Amino acid sequence: MDEAASIPDSWSRTPERRLRARGLGLAFPGQPGPLNAITDVAGVTVGTATLISGSGPLTVGQGPVRTGVTAILPRGRAGLSTPCWAAADMLNGNGELTGSWWLAETGRLELAVTLTNTHSLGLARDATLEWALTKHDLPIEQDWGLPVAAETYDGYLNDINGFHVTKEHVFDALESAEGGAVEEGSLGGGTGMICYGYKGGNGTASRLVSIEGETYSLGLFVQANFGRQGDLRILGRPVTAEDAVPSGGSGSVIAIVATDAPLLPHQLRRLARRVPLGLARTGTSGNHSSGDIFLAFSTANAAALAGRGRLAADFLSENCLDPLFDAVVQATEEAVINAMIANEDMIGRDDHRVRALPHDAVVNVLSL
Repeated sequence: MDEAASIPDSWSRTPERRLRARGLGLAFPGQPGPLNAITDVAGVTVGTATLISGSGPLTVGQGPVRTGVTAILPRGRAGLSTPCWAAADMLNGNGELTGSWWLAETGRLELAVTLTNTHSLGLARDATLEWALTKHDLPIEQDWGLPVAAETYDGYLNDINGFHVTKEHVFDALESAEGGAVEEGSLGGGTGMICYGYKGGNGTASRLVSIEGETYSLGLFVQANFGRQGDLRILGRPVTAEDAVPSGGSGSVIAIVATDAPLLPHQLRRLARRVPLGLARTGTSGNHSSGDIFLAFSTANAAALAGRGRLAADFLSENCLDPLFDAVVQATEEAVINAMIANEDMIGRDDHRVRALPHDAVVNVLSL
């Protein structure tokens, strides 16, 4: 705990003063950025809209409601009209990320990324396009768009078939997106999520990477809703506590990787492929019913992506990528654990109760 007292406050607590993993003295490898968050990549902003209402037995269409929307803007609202090079990959495909074929075809991520529950995915995708065109009068060359939206399932706690997320909630998440420290736990798209049988949700982390004399930032954001009860590992050690929900590995995880390192789309796919190595450090084997889907983007080369005709772009050589691979693995592991530690118990539909990962069980890991 003495080590935790010596680290930056932003590493140890969220803006709402919830403890993060490093606040409990957990020493993950690698050097975080100033905020230890995806927003350490300059220009990246994050916003949320959280829906919590009702209690008791489920009445479809009325609640209880435990859901929301998270929005990630790679270049903030001011940079909506400039794409990023990006790529997607997956470990297990029991899930959805819209726009993935367009990403594969062109390597261009346009507009914003939204994360929500499984049955609100299409609405989030459509609302993002409507928001960009009507709220911001976004000038786009073509008369169509293919926004990226991703999902995980929150039906254990939420009236998922009640379709409570509206386009206004998506607008709210997009409009609220800001830089700076990022709140974690049960908010936005992560509101109703479960991880390893404990309360899951939103988590983030970052790393600073030195390559050829230059320092780059790499940030990662997870919507964590995966893992079997009993499989959780923290820093390689098993964590045991009572009252976890017998999850059986159902659920999913979405990871968004951001960096300011100049990378081409095929290189960004290589980054996305390293996310499962970080997930594995937390204990999962990628269960059949889990949609494990990942997106990586770079904020570099804005001029090339906004230009026309013959263009020039910077990019790192392939033999420089190992430090970035390390950073993805390290940040993934820490982001998942942050999502669980910066959390609290939640009671949802039909009085289903999901316990937050007890901090004392985590502290006990340190003494093993």
